[in-house]
Amino acid sequence: MGIMDFSLNQAAAIGIIGGADGPTSIYVSSVLAPELLGAIAVAAYAYMALVPLIQPPIMRLLTTQKERQIKMTQLRPVSKLEKIVFPLVLLILVALFLPDAAPLLGMFCFGNLMRECGVVERLSDTAQNALINIVTIILGLSVGSKLMAESFLV
Repeated sequence: MGIMDFSLNQAAAIGIIGGADGPTSIYVSSVLAPELLGAIAVAAYAYMALVPLIQPPIMRLLTTQKERQIKMTQLRPVSKLEKIVFPLVLLILVALFLPDAAPLLGMFCFGNLMRECGVVERLSDTAQNALINIVTIILGLSVGSKLMAESFLV
């Protein structure tokens, strides 16, 4: 239409911002539109930081007071075996049907498996706290180094 000229890959990389978290947006843009990686990373993290400000008024607008007071309860207790088997089955199915997504989902599954198995408690605690903070800083620095002012502020 001439208003915004994006290729299909660029449009898909931009579109993932609202439907995924920061690292997923960065991964998708690095595969589909590496030239937009810096701008997409900034937009994704800015959007995630603004969610606590954006979401409450929208929720108040679209729900009633009675609906907001509903207490969410767990329908049934989930056994430890289910919590351990689920990430393994999920990873196997993803590796079979969507092999390109296996590394990303594999890390999610690995984190859940570490937490639920209870064998590597210190490693799980480190991964949930200190390590994730260090990785976030390194990710921010590495993506920031790819963001040039002339390509972002056009």
